[in-house]
Amino acid sequence: MNHSQVVRIRLIGIVVILVTLILGAKLFFLQIWSNEFYAAQADRQYLKSAHTFFDRGSIYFTNKAGNKVPAATLKQEFLITMNPQLIKNPSDTFNLITKYLPELSEPKFLDLADDKERAYAEIATEVGKTAADAIKALDLKGVYIVKEKKRFYPAEHLASHVLGFMAFRGDDYTGIYGLEREFNKVLAHKEQGSFASFFAEVFLGLGSGITGGIVGEGDVILSLEPVVQHTVETILKEAVDKWGADAGGVIVMDPHTGQIISMAALPNFHPGERQSDITALPNPLVENVFEMGSIVKPLTLAAAIDAGLVNSNTTFFDPGFIELNGRKIMNHDKKSHGLVTMQEVINQSLNTGAVFMMQKLGQARFRDYFLNRYGLGEKTNIDLPSEVPNLVKNLSSNREVEFATASFGQGIALSPISITRAFAVLASGGNLIEPHIVSSIDYNIGVEKKVEPKIIKQGVLSKKAIEETTAVMVKAVDESLLGGTVSLPYYSVAAKTGTAQISTGRSGYDENKYLHSFAGYYPAYNPRFVTFMYLINPKGVQYSSDTLSKSFMETAEFLLNYYEVSPDRTPDK
Repeated sequence: MNHSQVVRIRLIGIVVILVTLILGAKLFFLQIWSNEFYAAQADRQYLKSAHTFFDRGSIYFTNKAGNKVPAATLKQEFLITMNPQLIKNPSDTFNLITKYLPELSEPKFLDLADDKERAYAEIATEVGKTAADAIKALDLKGVYIVKEKKRFYPAEHLASHVLGFMAFRGDDYTGIYGLEREFNKVLAHKEQGSFASFFAEVFLGLGSGITGGIVGEGDVILSLEPVVQHTVETILKEAVDKWGADAGGVIVMDPHTGQIISMAALPNFHPGERQSDITALPNPLVENVFEMGSIVKPLTLAAAIDAGLVNSNTTFFDPGFIELNGRKIMNHDKKSHGLVTMQEVINQSLNTGAVFMMQKLGQARFRDYFLNRYGLGEKTNIDLPSEVPNLVKNLSSNREVEFATASFGQGIALSPISITRAFAVLASGGNLIEPHIVSSIDYNIGVEKKVEPKIIKQGVLSKKAIEETTAVMVKAVDESLLGGTVSLPYYSVAAKTGTAQISTGRSGYDENKYLHSFAGYYPAYNPRFVTFMYLINPKGVQYSSDTLSKSFMETAEFLLNYYEVSPDRTPDK
């Protein structure tokens, strides 16, 4: 056998292998990838097609055991329609149908049936299978049973701001808020797949974005844990109701990976129902900013310790107020506390002490820590739509008073997700991470793409600064927060309260309205969770230590027990 014959045989072999691969892939494409499409085609042949017929991927929670729990999926329902031109005796038809549709209005039905100029009218929507099968068995001329799929949210209001909302935009029924919007291209399954795109996805890896190079349709899997989400929402609602707050919110995050375990806001909504108040639809944890108040003070302390300028025992004389650029800054109690340590600055939440630390740092270094190291000068890039930037332009000023107010959380407005990430710098050992709520995407082609943790910056703070700041916050919780009555006996919790006046938007503040906030992490020296909570305008109480301490600790205790985290101390502390 000469060389040309060998080459010819090899080429023929390669062609045979390629044809086999293509035929096998085509078979997979028809039987597996396009299975739902062809099943839908079969439905259309058996039943008249409905204008609401659509296909869409599902969104799943992930429970503690790692199993998927439906959060947004499709529900099979039926639409009953008629052709009035074919209805010979409307009253008899109504009497037969109403046995299975007791809510059907006879006058409305007869009006529709008597309109012989139209060939189509809808009798009833969202009909169950039992009633639909019974009406179909009647075999009534001019009456049709149409199978339709509707978006269905089994947990109703749970995690509504995360899941989002669908509505018509023009002729398209599409996601307009939350994950339904952010991952619309993944979730919005087309009625027919492309064999060419199948090969492009599998063999060429075309695409970009969070999925890391794969394009296509599929299901979205979340890091939200449904039991945690339900419990956190219940605790939040109790706090909002007890204090008559206008609104409230909670974020629970793994500080090391950035995975969001729970994200909740009130007032919320049912994603599967018609909305009467669209102002409730945006996610305030990502799309709003607030002046956070004194929860910012540990960030100021950590920066000053990291720069080697103070420690927990550093003292300064507190006169009760300080004047800068013609403005007078006072402590919340408007009192002088004399010679105090940095520990007491956190214990008693002294504004003048935070200003003292800022002045030690200087404006340039303070700006660097807050905007760059804590990431407050940029968006977090969380995988939710419409994230707003923080309002931190005051730190571009040269006026010392702007830096002074920022040191205790006023004059700059931060989103809840960004302040949560800033606290995660302390909880993670000094890393600035990217938060995310999607853990993976399951593509219809059989590929699962996991979302890997992303560290934006490493070593933002020294180990010494983190440990000392943590110890200060733990001591403040154990000894000063409501007189030490809410600390957890078996777990250390590093946390700080915040109470901030709410801006009127006209360069002033409403003296009667406050934002109450609470942020922290636990177990303090080996954190599993970082948590942020807030209430807007609680009534009849001034300080967040009164409104949120018990709610925060109840959340912490539940999480530590639910995830069976080992205690890190004994009851005698």
